[in-house]
Amino acid sequence: MSELHEREIGLSYPMAGHPQGPRPGDAEVYELRPGALWLRMPIPIPGLDYINLWLLRDGEGWTVVDTGFRSSKLQALWEQVFERHLGGLPITRILCTHFHPDHIGLAGWLHERWQAPLWMTLGEWSFGRMLMLDSLPDVPAEVIDFYQRMGFSDDQMEKIKAGGFGNFRKAVTEIPRYYHRMVGGDLVRIGDHDWRVIIGRGHSPEHASLYCADLNLLISGDQVLPRISPHIGVYPGEPDASALTLYLKSFDRFADLPADVWVLPAHGDVFIGLHARIAYLKRHHQERLDILMQALDKPMTALDTLPLLFKRDITGHLTLAAGEAVAHLHHLMDEGLIERRVNAAGVYEYSRREMAEAAQ
Repeated sequence: MSELHEREIGLSYPMAGHPQGPRPGDAEVYELRPGALWLRMPIPIPGLDYINLWLLRDGEGWTVVDTGFRSSKLQALWEQVFERHLGGLPITRILCTHFHPDHIGLAGWLHERWQAPLWMTLGEWSFGRMLMLDSLPDVPAEVIDFYQRMGFSDDQMEKIKAGGFGNFRKAVTEIPRYYHRMVGGDLVRIGDHDWRVIIGRGHSPEHASLYCADLNLLISGDQVLPRISPHIGVYPGEPDASALTLYLKSFDRFADLPADVWVLPAHGDVFIGLHARIAYLKRHHQERLDILMQALDKPMTALDTLPLLFKRDITGHLTLAAGEAVAHLHHLMDEGLIERRVNAAGVYEYSRREMAEAAQ
């Protein structure tokens, strides 16, 4: 069974029959429920191209959920939205699911434009705020060490050094110095409806999805996407992270949602089939873990595993791919199935536990 067909099992797309097309165009909106609008903005990420944003009627104003990248083009599109679709009402709250630039990039601008407060979880606000302020003239030694231990070659390391450090701040407007904290299980009142905060981990530190029982809508952010697997990676800021372990455990928090809930993802189309999609994502990661376990009858570096995990060209995305590989390797370590050792070149090698014990 092909991967594409597998992804589609159990999913349906309720906006497919919309008279203007299955999704809104730039600066246009589709109404999903009264007072719940779907907006899309272009983003410079190959393969994604657009991010879905959401406008929720909030009394005498609107709550924005996610914002898009820092971009004069997107600011101009937002101004068109303000003029055409808000009924003369202001933005009164900015709610960001997580710190990634396509989600928080214009939060500072919207905050200044409307004097609207920012709502986030502590983990996402503090991490984004830290990255915005963290800029150095050279790539820090611990970042270099992180990628060298993965097995990056001298040429690959030179490219990382040439890329600089602190590029996050270029993709975001200034993240407000103060915010309103959201906590898992909170009910956020937006207009006439309560939205329950569901915390996901792995893709980002404390990702907030939002579920409204009254409207039967789930704003899933990047935690559950319909046609691609969210990126789950390990990076220098938390080099021993259990990203995949945390991600898979997060699915339990969605278990009580109804089967027919409309899922409003950050990328891709609005869909129905949350539990089928979660089941697929679990299988997808388990298949990759199984591939690794079969191969780790001999020591391998993280870069050695990339051809096993990725069949497409990853030349331009090597750090992302390596981060995903390490997330899977760390999960196998969390399960006690493999061990990690430093080889003579100072690079981490991974092998099945019984192989590592036999080599002692």
